[in-house]
Amino acid sequence: MIHISNILLALILLSVLLSLRSNRLMALVKLMAFQGIVVSAVPLLLETAHGVNFNLFMFFLLLVAVKGVLIPGLMYRAVKWVVVDREVEPIIGYHASLFAGLILIVFSVYVTNHLQLAMFSESHKLLLVTAITTMGAGLVLLMARRKAITQVIGYLMMENGIYLIGTALAKQVHTQYVVEFAVLLDLTVAVLVMGIVVNDINHTFDDVDTALMGQLKD
Repeated sequence: MIHISNILLALILLSVLLSLRSNRLMALVKLMAFQGIVVSAVPLLLETAHGVNFNLFMFFLLLVAVKGVLIPGLMYRAVKWVVVDREVEPIIGYHASLFAGLILIVFSVYVTNHLQLAMFSESHKLLLVTAITTMGAGLVLLMARRKAITQVIGYLMMENGIYLIGTALAKQVHTQYVVEFAVLLDLTVAVLVMGIVVNDINHTFDDVDTALMGQLKD
């Protein structure tokens, strides 16, 4: 029987591949909202086998509010501000980015199989594969796209991957919550700053292509 957590991990991998293939900024924001909700649910479902944890459930609601609503909402407003519909002329093409995502999945499986994870269940091993792939795909988005909004989405995807790695490797769950909450605060501030920066770039250059920043002079 397939555990529901494995289905969620498969959905995360699908959202990663779709993000690498998509050129529409609004679609990317929606994918990040979906990914944030699914990522938030993974630890909850992994722990339900040992019984329902009220603290874990409340933390799940907090993560959904931040990863699935607040941050995507700020990203949505940023896209509306700059009136940009899609990424144009990426540094790395969409087909190449998708291929890189597939290579990342294979690489993640290879790394996971060669780690000393005898104490891990199959679900946790798949979780680690998904985490490494998500973090790597976020780095690809960050380096392969020109628009500031898309680069921030790559940064958020990397954070999702780091969170999943923490979920797979954490021995003390409550310690993981403290670390994740601190990271979420940093991310929220970063997205707020990003909105201001994107608005200023668009006002100056009538575009959000970060390559235009090289035109600035004293």
